[in-house]
Amino acid sequence: MRTRPFTAPVLLMLALLVMQPDTAEAQILKRIKQAAKEAVVGEAEGQVDRLIRNAIRCAVDDPGCQERAQKDGKDVIFVDDSGEIITDADGAPITDRDAAAAAAPPPQPGEGAWANYDFVPGDEILVFDDYSRDNVGDFPRGFDLIEGSWELIEWQGDRYLRATSNGIIAIPLPKTLPERFTIEFPVSLKHGNAFVRVMPGRAYVGPARARTYRGSASSVELGRAGIRSVERVGPTALAEYNAIEMRERISQVRIMGDGEYMKMYLDERRVANVPNAVFPRGDTLFLAVAATSDRPTMIGAIRIAGGGRDLYDRLARDGRVATQGILFATNSDRIRPESTPTLEEIGTMLKEHADLKLRIEGHTDGDGDDAYNQTLSEQRAAAVKRHLVERYGIDASRLQTAGLGETKPAASNDTPQGKQQNRRVELVKM
Repeated sequence: MRTRPFTAPVLLMLALLVMQPDTAEAQILKRIKQAAKEAVVGEAEGQVDRLIRNAIRCAVDDPGCQERAQKDGKDVIFVDDSGEIITDADGAPITDRDAAAAAAPPPQPGEGAWANYDFVPGDEILVFDDYSRDNVGDFPRGFDLIEGSWELIEWQGDRYLRATSNGIIAIPLPKTLPERFTIEFPVSLKHGNAFVRVMPGRAYVGPARARTYRGSASSVELGRAGIRSVERVGPTALAEYNAIEMRERISQVRIMGDGEYMKMYLDERRVANVPNAVFPRGDTLFLAVAATSDRPTMIGAIRIAGGGRDLYDRLARDGRVATQGILFATNSDRIRPESTPTLEEIGTMLKEHADLKLRIEGHTDGDGDDAYNQTLSEQRAAAVKRHLVERYGIDASRLQTAGLGETKPAASNDTPQGKQQNRRVELVKM
């Protein structure tokens, strides 16, 4: 990071500091010394502010982010798993990756705030859109605009759908939303009264082959209501979160539905819980937001999936089961803490069924070098085995590992949804 040279007045005041006062002007020079100190501090704080404002924010274990930033001539500052900037003892952002990793070691599955985290993502991907197929400035082609001002933007190396007014979009599903489903997306709410509301609905094709939508009064809301199962009528659970913190960073929203049971999560915390929610299943989901032009709402990649949990029943029935509940840091075999519930389920399953032996298979999508993907899949499978042995005390002889890279895709690698389906861990009964 280049520093700005001090101005002439500051240098003059610094020069005066070396003079030893021996007259009644001592108090004047003392004030000059204090002013010079404040000027230096102010200049340093200004440099830090400019760095934070203009630098690219990268996760410590995402080398690709750093490489892209350096290629574009951008400074890099590092953030932890919650999106907070990693700083040194003086509060300045750390720009060296090794130093950032030492200052803020990434959290491990099952530890700290993640110990009681129980969200398990669905395995059957219905919709996944990271907006990679669309142009910046456009509206995503996979969704339908109902109302409002929306556009795609790039920010901190990722793409977001930004709303600059109150608005609603429709997300068509390939089939009726199943009884067990999950919804995930990162969000930024800048306004104190902002919200993101998810509502079920159905699509209808009229005589002119125009598609129209009919929404339900039911909703799941992050904002003023938390989970609202039937607007102004049914049970309501107020989400507990810090609205001020939400304005300063991107937060991950997760919704899990199982019959009438609905839960909402914000990052690592469950913030709302309704056992008797009313959320009719349809073939469309609506996203409604509150936003203004100077305080927009931003929504990142959206993932909607069916299924989840009950690994043992599926394993006993089919002999193998794929799970997307084991997540890894980008281009790394580090298991992310969000994997806690799935790892807990596998560890418990192995403890309860002492005769069960598993082969753990790692799979990647088709992006990147074949040999690299092969090695990465092997390392990830080995990391899962190591975690099960070390944390749950499973005999290592009961577990084998295999990396299959991109050789056994579960779906086409031509779409973001297919790539998402291919990034998985499979358990095979031996």
